[in-house]
Amino acid sequence: MEDCCHSYMAGLPRKAKQNTLVPKQELSFMNTSDSEDDKDFQEEDEWKPEKKAPKAKAQQKASTAKPRKAAAKSSTGKAKSEGTPRKPRKPKSTKLDTNTGQEALPGQLTIKQEKKAPKKTPVKKKTPVKKKTPVKKKTVQSINPEEVHIKEERRSLGIADFPSTSSLPKSTLIKEEKADMLLKREEPEDEEPPDDFTFGEPPLKKLKPSSDSFGKPVKRMNPSATHEGHQMNWNFVEVLSEKTNVEPWVCSNLIQLFQDENTIPFIARYRKELINNLDADALREVQQGLEELRSVAKKAHTLIEKLKKEGKLNCGLHTAMLNCRSADEIEHVYTPFKTGSKGTKAQRAKQLGLETAAKGLIETPAQLNLCSYIRNNAEGLSTLQDIETGVQHILADMFAKDKDTLEHIRNMCKQNNVTIHSTLAKATGKEKEGNVKDVDKFHLYHDFTCSVNRIQHHQILAINRGENLKILTVKVNVPDRVKDAFCRWCVNERWRPKQYARPDLMKILHNSVEDSYKRLIYPLLCREYRSKLTSDAEKESIMMFGRNLRQLLLANPVRGRTIMGVDPGYKHGCKLAIISPTNQILHSDVVYLHTGHGRGIHEAEKIKRLLLNFNCCTVAIGNGTACRETERYFADLIQRKFFAPLDVVYCITSEAGASIYSVSPEAAKEMPDLDPNLRSAVSIARRVQDPLAELVKIEPKHIGVGMYQHDVSQTLLKGTLDSVVEECVSFVGVDINICSETLLRHIAGLNSVRAKNIIEWRETNGPFINREQLKLVKGLGPKSFQQCAGFIRINQEYVRSFCRDQPTGGTDPANPSRSSSKQGKKTSKTAASVSLKPNPLDQTCIHPESYSVATRFLVLVGGNTNDTGTPKITDQVNRFTQQAGVESVAQKLNTTVHTLQLIIDGLCQPEGFDIRTEFDKTVFKTNIVCLEDLRVGTILTGKVENATLFGVFVDIGVGKAGLIPMRFITEAKLPKPKRRRSLGLGPGERVEVKVISIDIKQSRISLDLLRVL
Repeated sequence: MEDCCHSYMAGLPRKAKQNTLVPKQELSFMNTSDSEDDKDFQEEDEWKPEKKAPKAKAQQKASTAKPRKAAAKSSTGKAKSEGTPRKPRKPKSTKLDTNTGQEALPGQLTIKQEKKAPKKTPVKKKTPVKKKTPVKKKTVQSINPEEVHIKEERRSLGIADFPSTSSLPKSTLIKEEKADMLLKREEPEDEEPPDDFTFGEPPLKKLKPSSDSFGKPVKRMNPSATHEGHQMNWNFVEVLSEKTNVEPWVCSNLIQLFQDENTIPFIARYRKELINNLDADALREVQQGLEELRSVAKKAHTLIEKLKKEGKLNCGLHTAMLNCRSADEIEHVYTPFKTGSKGTKAQRAKQLGLETAAKGLIETPAQLNLCSYIRNNAEGLSTLQDIETGVQHILADMFAKDKDTLEHIRNMCKQNNVTIHSTLAKATGKEKEGNVKDVDKFHLYHDFTCSVNRIQHHQILAINRGENLKILTVKVNVPDRVKDAFCRWCVNERWRPKQYARPDLMKILHNSVEDSYKRLIYPLLCREYRSKLTSDAEKESIMMFGRNLRQLLLANPVRGRTIMGVDPGYKHGCKLAIISPTNQILHSDVVYLHTGHGRGIHEAEKIKRLLLNFNCCTVAIGNGTACRETERYFADLIQRKFFAPLDVVYCITSEAGASIYSVSPEAAKEMPDLDPNLRSAVSIARRVQDPLAELVKIEPKHIGVGMYQHDVSQTLLKGTLDSVVEECVSFVGVDINICSETLLRHIAGLNSVRAKNIIEWRETNGPFINREQLKLVKGLGPKSFQQCAGFIRINQEYVRSFCRDQPTGGTDPANPSRSSSKQGKKTSKTAASVSLKPNPLDQTCIHPESYSVATRFLVLVGGNTNDTGTPKITDQVNRFTQQAGVESVAQKLNTTVHTLQLIIDGLCQPEGFDIRTEFDKTVFKTNIVCLEDLRVGTILTGKVENATLFGVFVDIGVGKAGLIPMRFITEAKLPKPKRRRSLGLGPGERVEVKVISIDIKQSRISLDLLRVL
C-alpha cells in the first residue's frame, strides 16, 4: 500500500512534491447548478471576496530537524518534537488542487511526506540519495489514515502500473522524493530554491481517470499560468478538450507541463508518453486555447470584483458571469453595467419599480393589475402604455440573459442554414472614387453569400479587410423560421405563464419575446458568429504561416561549397558577395548588368575572374527586383560555357527580409566594415549555405511566407512564429562551441541573456567539454538546463583535439576562474561538482536525464559509449531489439518505449547527423524557361514557394509562380506523412504538376497537383 502511494508521487515533477491536497471525493471545476449557487450565496455575507483556504495545520511531525544533517539524533529529535515543537526553519505549504488555478476546498486531506536526511550531505546540494534511510515509525503512523484513503483512490486509477523513465532504482527514487518534499516545504516562497540538476525522476504519469476527466495539476510555477480563486462554473480540462479536440487526459497532462514551465520542443521530444505523441503544432494549439480560457476566467473575476465594489452585483449576475466561456459572452453580460452607461431600458424600468410586475406576469398573471402601477406625476409610469413598455423591456432582458433560452436558440441555428452576406457599401462609389483599385480587389465579394459552416478561412479574412476599408458591408442572416419557432417555444414552453393570463398580458409576453430576439438575442448571435469565424480564420492563417516558416527554416543546407550571392538591381547595380564553405566573407563587389552602354561583356569578365579566383561554382540570385533579367544573364553565360573550365550552376532564393536585416544593428555588429547594400548579398548567399542560421536573424513576419499577416492578432502571430523558430533550432540542435549568440538564444530554455552568458563563458574559459559544464554558466539554473540540455551538441572530435593540445597543468577547466562568472546567490556552483570528462552521448539527442538508462542499454547490447554513431553499435542495437523486442527491453530498463526509442535513435545516428537532410534540397539550374514557352497539359516539376489558405504557389522556373488551387490538393495525392488536417504543402517541397490554364495578359498560371516528389 505504501509503495503504491510512493510510486504515484514518483510520477510527479520534483518541484511539485509538496503538501498535496486530495479531495475526499472527485471534484470538477465548480459544475454547480444555478439553484445551488443561489443557495450558497444566500448563506454568505453580501458578496465578500472569496477567502483563500487557510493553510492546513500540519500534523505534528515526528521530527522537524533540518534536512541534509546526520541522522544520529534520532532519539533526541523524537523527544524534542514530542515536547516542544521545533520551529521550522523555512515553513512552506503549497496546495495541490484538482481545479486548475483554484484554491483548496474545505474538508480536503493533506498528504505529508517526510524524509530523514542521508548522512554527510550538504544542505544546498540535492543529489540522488543512494543510501537507504529508515523512515521513523511515528511519522508513518501519523499519516496512515489519510494515506490509506489516497492509496485506494490512486490504485483504482491504475497509476502505479505505469512504466517509469527513471534512470534510478525505484527504492532510491522514493527516498529521494521524500527528501525533496521536506526540503521544498521548508523553503520560503520568496526565496529561490537551491539548484538541483538531477533529472533522474520519472515523468508525469499518463492519467486516464474513470469519472474525473482531468489529471491533477502539480504546482503553480508562474503566477500567470494559473490564477488563484478564479473558479468558474465549467471544467477547464473538459472545455479545453472540446475546444482543441484533444483527449482530456492529454489536456490535463499538458496543463501540468505548462505550469512547470516546460517548453514545447522539450515536451514534444522528451515527454511523448504524456501527450499521446502530439506534434508541436497541436501542443501550440492547446497552449493557446488554455491561455484563452484563463484570460476569460481572469476577466470574469476582475469584473465581478468591480461590480461588487460598485454595489451592482447580485446572485444572478454573479452566476451569469461564472457561466461565461468566451470574451463575447462576458461582454454581453457586463455591457449594461459598465461605468458611465445610462443603463439599459430594462434597468431604467426596474428603477421605476416594474420588476415585480414583470415577474408577476410569469408567476401570478391572474392577480396582476398593471393599472395599479400608474403614477400620474412620474415619467415612465404616467400611462398604461408606459407600464406595458417597461414590463416588456424587463422581460426581454430576462429572456436574453437566460442560459437555457440562449442554448436553445443556438441549437436551432445549428440545425438551420445561417449565412454570411457581403455587399458593396453604398457610400463607396462617391466617397472612395480615388480607391477604384481597392474596390476592384474585392469584386468577388460585392454580392457574396455563403453558409457559416462552409465559408473558407481566407474568405473571412478578405471580407473583414473589405469591411475595415469601408468597401464592404457584412451581415449575418438567420432564417425567419428560426425566429418564428423560437418565439413559439418561448411563449408556449420556456416562459409560459404558470396561471391563466388575460389576452392583453399574453400580448405583452409576445411582444417581449419578439423585442428580445430582435434587439438583444439576434445581435448577440451575429457577434458570436463573426467573432468565432474571425478567430478561427486568424488561427488557421497563423498556423499556416508557422508551417510555411518551419519548411523554410528546415531547408536542406548546402555544405562545403563556396557561394556567390547576387542581390539584383537596375540603377544601383547588382551587389555580389562570395562566402567560403565556413561562412566567411571572401569578397564583395558591385556589377552593373542592366544599365546598357555595352557594359555587359566587361562585367561578365569581372564575374568570371572572381569565380575562378575563389573556385566558386554556385551562384545564388535573390528573387527581388531585376531577378528575372539577372537570371537570364547568368543562364545565357552558362549555356555559352563562358565560365569554363568551371561548371557553374545557379539557384533562385528568397530575399524577403534581407534589406531589413542589412540595416539592422545586428548586421552592423556582425559586418561593421561592409556597406549595408552589400550585406544583403552576403545574407542571400548564407541563406543557401545554412538557411536556419541566417533566417533566425530576421524577424519571422518579415520572411514573407504568410497571408493576411497584418490583419491577424500581432501578439498571437509573434508568439507562434517565435515558437516555431525555437522548435526548429532546438530540433536541429546547435554545436555550442561554434554557434553564434543569435542562434543560441532560440534554443528551448534559453534567452538572449543566457545565450550571451554562455558565449562569454566560452570565450573566458575555452570550449565546453561536456553538457554538465552548462551548470556553471551564470543565470542558467536547473530548469533552464533541463529544457536546453537535450538540444545542445558537443562535437567529440573537436573536444578530443582540444584536450590533446592542452599541456598538463595548463588551462584546467576545473580552476576557479571557470566558476567565477557565477556570482551572487548561487556561489555553490563550483567546477568541483561537475564532471570534466568528455561524454560521447553529448553529441546525440539523448537527454542527460536518460544517460543512465542509455548506459544500461549499452551494457545489454554489448557496446560502449565510445561506439556511439558507428555502424558497429547500429548492428548491435538492431540485432538486440529484433530478438528481445523494444517493449520488453523498456520494461527491463524501467523506462518507456518512447524514451528507449529516442535512445536507440541517438546511439545509431552518425556523428554530425542533421534532420534537415530529410528535407528537399536546393534546386540548381543552368537554363531558363519563359512563360510563353508553356502549353496547357505540360507536365513540370517545381518547388513550393508559399502556401496559403486557398492554394499553393509553385515556382516552375518561368519567372512567375503558378497556383495549385486547394481543391486539387487531395489526400490521395499526398504521401502519408502529409495527410494531416491542413493537407499542407510547405515552402521548399518538390512537386510534379500539370498546367491547366495560362493567362499571359495577367501572368497567371493554374496548375494541378500530380504528386509530391
